[in-house]
Amino acid sequence: MEEFAGFCEIEHTADWELEVWAPDFIALLEQAARGMYHLSGAHGQAGAGSVHTFRLPTADLETMLVAFLAELLFYQEQEGLVFDTFNLSLEGEALQAELHGFPLAGLDKEIKAVTYHNLQIQYTQRGLQARIVFDV
Repeated sequence: MEEFAGFCEIEHTADWELEVWAPDFIALLEQAARGMYHLSGAHGQAGAGSVHTFRLPTADLETMLVAFLAELLFYQEQEGLVFDTFNLSLEGEALQAELHGFPLAGLDKEIKAVTYHNLQIQYTQRGLQARIVFDV
């Protein structure tokens, strides 16, 4: 049985590449975030978590995907936070995000940036699909 949403690492020469798929764009964002955390080995501490919200202006889907993941990297690097619950919605001219997360407990390898290299979100039989390259 085919999964409705998910992610998998794609072999890449110098950086990391991730393939994500989901039935819709909001679910694609969540799978991309979970995949990014999985690749870097980021995990949060057990215990009380926190809630953070932000808005990102809407643009084309690829730009929103990169901006969303870059925002998560910012929280990871600057605030020492990782998120495990994603309440996302498109409201008017913005992506509204309410994220539940925890202090960063560990990280296997740092992701420096989310790139636009060969990034294209496509409609497929699985729904939306994208390959994302991360600079490490």
